[in-house]
Amino acid sequence: MLSIANLNVAIQSVQILRNVSLELRSGNMAGLIGRNGAGKTTLMKSIMGLLKVTSGSIAFDSADLVAAKTHARARLGIGYMPEDRRLIPDLTVEENVLVPAWATHVADAGARLEKVYELIPELREFAPRKGLQLSGGQQKLVALGRALMCGTKLLLLDEPFEGVAPALAHRLVEVVVNLKREGMSVIVSESDLQHSERMVDRIIVIDRGSITSVE
Repeated sequence: MLSIANLNVAIQSVQILRNVSLELRSGNMAGLIGRNGAGKTTLMKSIMGLLKVTSGSIAFDSADLVAAKTHARARLGIGYMPEDRRLIPDLTVEENVLVPAWATHVADAGARLEKVYELIPELREFAPRKGLQLSGGQQKLVALGRALMCGTKLLLLDEPFEGVAPALAHRLVEVVVNLKREGMSVIVSESDLQHSERMVDRIIVIDRGSITSVE
């Protein structure tokens, strides 16, 4: 499903990713493990088209993502949950979840929203509340729901458990495991294997912008 070969990315002339290569099969989940600054977020942003690729290739379902427009990723079925959530504080939970559907003019937004509510029932309860009224863990659930609006095939979850209370972290793990059972492909980044070790099919370790091991 996802194939990355010899990917190099620089930010303001500073080399961040160095010849990164990895593959993810359909329906599989990979843990992208590395300390802060190892290149996890840069890799995810590169897949999403938020950072320019210096060289190398990214293919998704045979589509060339390096050549594709940034918004095309969502239309291909890729969803991204950034580490910092990036909710719009004055919008309701439901409006925040619907933002990517509005931006990409998704025809079946209502049906997708119902699917998100089915996967994460808490969001239906939070739906009328403003983003700024939620705890950090609740905001993570909303950000995951938002990613699911377009992420029908592949989800990129950047540090989803970081800074979350243990109970909500456990709930997030449950949701991600259920997504895998439904056949979703997932890459979840963490600084260690605290939450992801038991749910991933493979572990990809990244350090100083290079893949150091794949298990």
